[in-house]
Amino acid sequence: MKKVQQYSYWMALAHLPRWRTDRINRLIVDVIKKREMTLSDFFGFNRLKWYKKFDFNDKELNDLETAKKELPSYAFLVEDLLNQGFDIIPINSEEYPFTLKNNLKLNQAPPLIYVKGNKQILQENSIAIVGSRKADNISLQFTDNIAKLASEQYKVVVSGFAKGIDKQALESALKYKGQSIIVLPQGILTFGYGIKKYYKQIIEGDVLILSNYHPKANWAVGLAMARNNIIYGLAKEIYVAQSDNKGGTWSGVIDGLRKNREIYIRKPDSTEKNANDLLISKGAIPLDVTGKKLIDNNIKTNINSEQIPLEKDLIEILTDKSYTSKQIIDLLKINWTSRKMTNLLKSIEGIKIINNKPLKFTLKENKPENEQISIFDNLR
Repeated sequence: MKKVQQYSYWMALAHLPRWRTDRINRLIVDVIKKREMTLSDFFGFNRLKWYKKFDFNDKELNDLETAKKELPSYAFLVEDLLNQGFDIIPINSEEYPFTLKNNLKLNQAPPLIYVKGNKQILQENSIAIVGSRKADNISLQFTDNIAKLASEQYKVVVSGFAKGIDKQALESALKYKGQSIIVLPQGILTFGYGIKKYYKQIIEGDVLILSNYHPKANWAVGLAMARNNIIYGLAKEIYVAQSDNKGGTWSGVIDGLRKNREIYIRKPDSTEKNANDLLISKGAIPLDVTGKKLIDNNIKTNINSEQIPLEKDLIEILTDKSYTSKQIIDLLKINWTSRKMTNLLKSIEGIKIINNKPLKFTLKENKPENEQISIFDNLR
């Protein structure tokens, strides 16, 4: 009963109408971590006490009063979910995926997720394979190849369950005996047909269904667009099969590059009409259709024309130490931009990226992985 009550409080907060994710998360941090209160304590307050302690505005107070009145309904919904074998994971739980918290941070990580299946999948190394709904055959083949490689390396494939690349990524992961997370653009209780279709894989532990929306929310275009952020957030690596110069894939990649995410993209041939080359020019790492890493031709030309012994000098510089692109340029005494150097370093197999801000680089064998820690890791 206590678990049902606690989850009811979480659902009431997580689904406050028109509250931004960062506002909800900051309130949770304020209540649980800073004030060392329980959510039960918080919902025990009346309007006046909420105002005095938290200085909420009138709209926020109205929303909280409404949420408090709906707590009995949330309790019935929680019981229904648990009875049907779903799990509810708050952001302060040890079961909440670290990768999602680390990538999306306080501003965008959903305060609550609903899942069905093998929860251990959330803690495994993961990749997302993304791209157009109307994908070319070569993009579908690329997706199949990447899913096969991921399965061989015991990496989970994150899928959005949309037509085209998403569906191919899921089906290929399962074909090669891998594991997959299906991220829903709807509430988890409205995905009955999908759960039935993949019931065997769910029971066997190879598929996990995940949603951050209200459990009864129906599919909507806005939810489908917002869902992309969760797909990218769950993945340590992002692979792009095919992108237009607008839409969800384009926006997700641009946002990922802005955040210094590790993004790989299929190098198109000259006859294709897509935006893959444009994304490569913006910093995505080019791959061939088999998933092999390439060095962009423009980078090769620039290296040759400037006659820089990069390989030898880089190994010497990066041995036992890490540097930013700007520091490496200064040490090499070359007239390059930081973006150009970053693109080159990302394309070299033996160089490791350390995801600080700004990015740093070192040799893979000399440094352990340095992952940023989310504020929520101390929120227990």
